[in-house]
Order: sequence, then structure tokens, then C-alpha cells
Amino acid sequence: MKKIYAILFCLSLLMSNVSIAQSTIAQWTFETSQPATSGPVSPETGSGSASGSHAVATAAYSSSAGNGSAHCYSSTKWTAGDYWQFQVSASSYKSITIAYDQTGSNSGPGTFQLQVSTDGSSFTDVGAPYAVTNDSWSASGSQKTTSHHSETLVSSYDNSAALYIRLTDVSATAINGSPVATGGTSRSDNVTVSAAATTPVRLDAFSISEASTGEFMGWTPKTEINS
Repeated sequence: MKKIYAILFCLSLLMSNVSIAQSTIAQWTFETSQPATSGPVSPETGSGSASGSHAVATAAYSSSAGNGSAHCYSSTKWTAGDYWQFQVSASSYKSITIAYDQTGSNSGPGTFQLQVSTDGSSFTDVGAPYAVTNDSWSASGSQKTTSHHSETLVSSYDNSAALYIRLTDVSATAINGSPVATGGTSRSDNVTVSAAATTPVRLDAFSISEASTGEFMGWTPKTEINS
């Protein structure tokens, strides 16, 4: 009988599609990669790629001081429509959260929009456009909480084989209220994509019975992931 109770408990977890604790799919701190080009840049944790895209081909990329760390991802020559992009696979994951730090110089772009896509071409806005401030990042200083942003994606992005995340410049106005200058910078740091891993099998129903020769179990799978 104890064996039956144990089996029932395990199956009840599958029926409810219980998730394992939140884990990191990918994280870019730029401490190891120290980017100096438009990318692709591999994350320090997990797998994926980061890149920058500018209409002006001569945009300069660097890994200047981060948010309380030695390095970040920085670039110049921003125009509306330019973006930072981070690509990961979210297969077998749900409740996906995107967290990142962002700042800029006074003459750098002042307004961005978080966008997400599963095909890399058709993007959807997540939340409202947000203001970026000049938080004077330094390698020796403490992390500036005003630079931090975080969003949890809706369930339609769960289990995405590919997930493209963009921080897109949506304004020609700089942080200081003037037009964005050629040398104005935008910086990103500590970009983290985390999620809860889904159970590999989801059940519609199961049954269990006991006979003199032992216990018998049957089930009807709804979906199977990575089976």
C-alpha cells in the first residue's frame, strides 16, 4: 500500500505539470567575453548568443565598465530602430523571465522597448517603452538598482525552440533631452534569461490497482517533451 501512495504522489506531480525550481538558461555578464564587435557574443553561463545591430555600420563596440563590474556591452552611433539582441532556446521551459541592467551616457539613447520573437523576424512588444538613465556605472562601485529591468513572458512563449530578445531604441531623444549624439553610448549588463523546467510528460489521466501479485498502473499521456 505504501508503494501505491508513493506512485500516486509522483503521478499527481505529473498531472499538475509541476515545475522544477527556476534556473538560468543563459546569462551574459561580459566579464569573460569582453565584446569589442557586434557579435555574436556567447554567454558566461548557459548557451545562446548576444549581438548589436546599428543602421550606421561604423558603430563602435566595447566592453567598458559594467554595473559594479569591470565589463559590459557598450556601443555608439545609435539611431531609432537599433537594438541589442539576445537569443536562447527555451525548449522544455516555462515562466520565462528576462532580467537585465541598462544605462547610457547623457548623449546616448534615452528610451527603449523590450521585444520578443520566436522566429527572429516578427517581434512583439513586452510592456511599455522605458526610460534609460545615466547611472554612472563603474567597475569599483556598487550595482545601481535604478539600472535594473525585469519582465516575465506570457505562457505563449513557454517551450520555445528559439527565443529572440531585443532591447530596441525607439526614440531619437537622448537621456539629457537633446538629440542622440554620434558618440552617445548605450550599455547593457547582467542579461539573464531564467525559467522553470517543465516535467517531460503531462498526463490527462492515470489509474492504479492492486492485486495479489502486485500493483498495476496505467496512464494516458497528454503531451511528451523530449521523449
